[in-house]
Amino acid sequence: MTTSLLLIVQIVFVIILVIAVLLQKSSSIGLGAYSGSNESVFGAKGPNSFLAKATFTIGFLFIINTIALGYMYSQASQSSVVDEVVEDTNVAAPVLPAVAPVTKEENSSK
Repeated sequence: MTTSLLLIVQIVFVIILVIAVLLQKSSSIGLGAYSGSNESVFGAKGPNSFLAKATFTIGFLFIINTIALGYMYSQASQSSVVDEVVEDTNVAAPVLPAVAPVTKEENSSK
């Protein structure tokens, strides 16, 4: 259950991180052109410093989550499903019919 939750959080971090990186200005504007006039919302410097801090924070959380997932998967790989199987069968093993042993005298007469 915990690994499933961390895996979902990992996917969300990836999506947010990709969006945050694409919204930052570069030599070609990228998706930053679609952000509109965010300068008034994020302060006088614009969204650049906010997006840089957000990208760093999300990247840091992504790395922590990756390490936690790696640790949990390595702990889970040390145990096996076969170790947890309880052998509880009520089936009896078939009994072989008793065969009389062959003596030396019977072997030599054949």
